[in-house]
Amino acid sequence: MTHVVESGSGPALLMLHGIGGSADSFVPQFDELSSSLRLLAWDAPGYGRSEDPGRPFDLDDYADAAADVIRDRCGDAGAHVLGMSWGGVIATRLALRHPGLVRSLLLGSSTVGSGADGDAAGRMRARAATLEQDGAEVFAAERSPRLLSGTAGDELTAKATAIMASSIRLPGYGYAAESMAATDHTADLPKIDIPTLVLGGDEDRVTGVPASQVLAGGIPGAVFVTIRGAGHLANQERPEAFNAWVESFIHITERLRNHL
Repeated sequence: MTHVVESGSGPALLMLHGIGGSADSFVPQFDELSSSLRLLAWDAPGYGRSEDPGRPFDLDDYADAAADVIRDRCGDAGAHVLGMSWGGVIATRLALRHPGLVRSLLLGSSTVGSGADGDAAGRMRARAATLEQDGAEVFAAERSPRLLSGTAGDELTAKATAIMASSIRLPGYGYAAESMAATDHTADLPKIDIPTLVLGGDEDRVTGVPASQVLAGGIPGAVFVTIRGAGHLANQERPEAFNAWVESFIHITERLRNHL
């Protein structure tokens, strides 16, 4: 069973966390956006409070699982979808496989997939073995600081580390890493005909602004926004700016849809 956290009222927004996160990664969004949006955040299959998949999952499986959440919670009206990093890769595949369920696409700190770079794909695949060897707490403590800007304080770093340590486990993390390593959406991006906002922190040391710009540049009509002073976890490190863009984009998209 897939664990979903829900709060608020208004246009529905499904939030898909990164490869080291869970629904807890979106606490800053629940804190600030529940008054104007109906927020839903999942623990992906094999993460946090969700059950492990009964078989290896690929990216299509994750996208289909997200589609099931939308149908179950929102029906055929669909939802706006925000994906962070790996969650953005899932969201992109969701938009390609189930376009009628995606009212708009918001991609934070995301890419076309690690499969676009052989070295990056290899490093991604190696992560599962490192997690198995080190355990979740050590793995999280070593990786989390790199997800934030150089000016992030100890408190935020500790929160990011705690979220990762409590969210990841095998085999789910291994399935997620393989789904990233096997994916390159470059050729499919022009097929997306959905309002799209791409957000990237200017101090992201994981994805990097250029990779996010490549993603935005491949989707017709996509808008790219830089979040100043934010690292890879832009939604957690600079929530005021991040949330303002998300809220504005969704409400503008809704108004445009209502006038068609």
